[in-house]
Amino acid sequence: MRIGEASRVGGVSARSLRHYEDQGLIVPGRLDNGFRDYCRSTIDRVLVIRSLLESGLPVRLIRKLLPRLPDGSGAGTGTVCAEFLREVQSHRDRLAARIAILGEQRAALDTYLREARRAGSPSAT
Repeated sequence: MRIGEASRVGGVSARSLRHYEDQGLIVPGRLDNGFRDYCRSTIDRVLVIRSLLESGLPVRLIRKLLPRLPDGSGAGTGTVCAEFLREVQSHRDRLAARIAILGEQRAALDTYLREARRAGSPSAT
């Protein structure tokens, strides 16, 4: 299928498909006229890529995972190497640390806003 149809079927923009290709995540076939030709297995791979990106994994980790999947689908832990799982865990831990810091910053802002509202309210004078 051509890029427009692949875009619709895969639920991503044509630009995303080109980006995935540029990043080495997919390799569509080429027709005689040079147009990209997407087969079903490439679309299945696009669905996996989209899912992994939506879960917050960076492209570098996805690029490591995809060659280990036999058909580009089903990112179950049975087909994933231990090194990849360690990297995903590390990525998750970094996200958790960032979330904790953001929570602390939000709490500090909440405190500031409460105090500022109290200081600015007419009943506080």
